[in-house]
Amino acid sequence: MARLIAIEGIDGAGKGTQANRLVASLREAGLKVETLQFPRYGATTFGSAIGDFLNGRFGGLNEVHPQLAAVLYAGDRYESRSLLLKLMEENDVVVLDRFVGSNLAHQSAKLDGDARTALIAWIEKVEFEVFALPRPQLTILIDMSSQMSRELVARKAARDYTDQEADLQESDLPYLEKVRRCYLALAHSRLDWRTVHGLSDDGALRTIDDVAAEILMIVQQFTH
Repeated sequence: MARLIAIEGIDGAGKGTQANRLVASLREAGLKVETLQFPRYGATTFGSAIGDFLNGRFGGLNEVHPQLAAVLYAGDRYESRSLLLKLMEENDVVVLDRFVGSNLAHQSAKLDGDARTALIAWIEKVEFEVFALPRPQLTILIDMSSQMSRELVARKAARDYTDQEADLQESDLPYLEKVRRCYLALAHSRLDWRTVHGLSDDGALRTIDDVAAEILMIVQQFTH
């Protein structure tokens, strides 16, 4: 079975770009590599419902309980499970643009204390035990400030699930900052997570090449 690598980060952090760069670099090294992006908005029943959720059709961000929202994202991956397992059987490496880590960070950001801890445990049980999704061997967090994230989201091309410049989550800066902090806490507490900073020490945006080189180095250390 392939090694499973997940790329995580808040909206606009560059996950898709870096996932594609990593796939290209690993293929150049002679490995058989595929990639999959979550959510799969137009490809699954739950993915379509996630699009509705992010467009505010179920209410505001704080009007949908995070445990219920988490089921949409977990369901999208469950519908994609057979495809994911097939890709893992046929390749050396599968690179994921978002996976379970996104659900953990985004939903737990809406709660605090014991409630947050309990929700994280519940989501992991649903995704990895009830839905029997494979666990990534490595998760790479691209850390990006929420303010810079918002600016980068504004530069994105049109997405197939929304006609808005920013969806329900992307447009809420305080929420994105909470998500960022949850991501960092997850990365700090888990041995299979690594953090790559999207900004330099002086707050400037690092180049795509610079970030890609660091991610590739981490993956090479992990795969050898």
